[in-house]
Order: sequence, then structure tokens, then C-alpha cells
Amino acid sequence: MKLAMIGLGRMGYNMAARLARGGHEVVAYNRTFEKARELADAEKGVTPVETLEDTVAELDTPRVIWMMLPAGEVVDENVDALLPMLSKGDLLVDGGNSWYKDAPLRAAQAGERGVGFMDVGTSGGVWGLTEGYCLMAGGTRDDFRLLEPALRVLAPERGYIHCGGPGAGHFVKMVHNGIEYGMMQAYAEGFAIMEDSEYAAGIDYSTLSETWNHGSVIRSWLLELARDAFREDPGLDSIKGWVEDSGEGRWTVQQAVESGTPAPVITLSLMERFRSRRENAFADRVLAALRHAFGGHAVKR
Repeated sequence: MKLAMIGLGRMGYNMAARLARGGHEVVAYNRTFEKARELADAEKGVTPVETLEDTVAELDTPRVIWMMLPAGEVVDENVDALLPMLSKGDLLVDGGNSWYKDAPLRAAQAGERGVGFMDVGTSGGVWGLTEGYCLMAGGTRDDFRLLEPALRVLAPERGYIHCGGPGAGHFVKMVHNGIEYGMMQAYAEGFAIMEDSEYAAGIDYSTLSETWNHGSVIRSWLLELARDAFREDPGLDSIKGWVEDSGEGRWTVQQAVESGTPAPVITLSLMERFRSRRENAFADRVLAALRHAFGGHAVKR
């Protein structure tokens, strides 16, 4: 099939390349044209374009346009710009990390013109080009069928799913990321406990990570990545313990509050990310002052 990819960042660039390598024709648009031209030079089957108008003009109906853009206003701006140029039966796809409650609104806006809209949660990161992407799609069944040839190439075997109506794809991806937060926090705490104990003194964490991935119930791809990180820098001395969050962990916790669903692990893992960004945190100084005040416990000046 022939489709367009709008947004050639870390994810969009590799996804467009994987589609092209899988036999699809890709119309590539990026805010900076040089990126689209770079992709076309590297991959057969890619047509670089300089404007959204050119993007639409290069496609045959029904047009399929996949957006890999930052969540929020940028997606809305592109939807607003594209819809007047599209025809009944065309399909817009939001594959970024958008808030799931935006998808039904965008689907309704597109539906007024007879244009389909799908929200596709995309997981795979920088490894997706070679390993494939796990794809969680929301939208109508007909739109899913139209998009499925592209999903089949982007994903590894059994790596994509139709989750339900508009918003379902991004909702499931949001929960996926919340689970990811909890898993990573558990690994981090476990290694920290060993680092602080004499019993594990001198152990090679890279070798341990590899060992845990053979027969252990906690084996995972994350442990493979931990193995590689420890192999490159055994004490992780080159990295500062500052952990950002993309926003989906926050949305997961907000949803847990809205639905009254207990989610202490995911919630605390998000709080730990906030904590990582504070050196000599004020809250810790308050705690030290209170311990000193009521018990005379020593404080470090």
C-alpha cells in the first residue's frame, strides 16, 4: 500500500524506513525537509515532500496518513490543516503518545467530513526498526482493516491488536507505559539493594542480568538492556540519576484516581521519578529537621 508518514523523529523515521523495507510506498513529510530527503536517500520506495499539500497530492484514495508527532497542540494543528484536503474514506492515524481522551474528539471531527481516524499506541523505541513495533489500535473495525497491511509490516508476528473504538488504542498504550514504570522501578530498587549490601560486593551486574534471563521468572527484555548498560559502564558512573517521564505515567495514575483503582506500584514509581530530579530536596530537609527537633537526632550540615 501507499501511505504517508508525517513526523520523522526517532520513531517516525524508523517506522517509515521499516514500511519501505516491507514493500510499502511511503510519502515522507517532516517540518524540516532535509530529514525527509535523508530518508529517501537511504531507503527505496520513499518520496520526500515539502508541504502537507504535497503529501496529500502524492497519495491515491483512500489516502492513509500516519502522524508521529508530539502529543497535544501539534497533533491538533496537523489534523486541522489536513482535514479540508482529505476526502470521504481517507484515514488519519495518530501513532504518538497522545492523551487517550483526545482521540474520540478528533475522530468525531474527522467523521464530520467522512474521514476515518485511528489512535495507534506504538511501543518499540529505537529498536523498532529491526525488532518491530507493538501496536495497539483504536478506531472502527473498517478503518483497522484498511490500516492492517501497514500494521502487519510494522509489527513482529502477533505484535498488533485492535483494542476497540476511538481512544482505546492510546488508553491501552497508556496503561502499558504505566506498567513499564513499575517494572523498571522494581529492577532499579533490586540492584540498589545489592549495591548497598556487603553480600553482593563485587558481583558483576551484567553477568547477573544475563543469568536472570535464563529460567528466572523475572526474565525480560529490560534485563537484556540492563545487561548491556552494565557491560558498557559497570557502575553507571557516566549517568546522572535524573529520570524524566513522558506523561503517560501521569495519565495512568490520573485514570487510577478517576476509576478508584488501587495502583500503588505505578503511582510510587512515578513519584520516584519526580524525586530523582531533586538534589538536597526540601522535603528531605524538613524530615531531617523534624527528627532533630523531636528526638535530638543528628543532622548533616
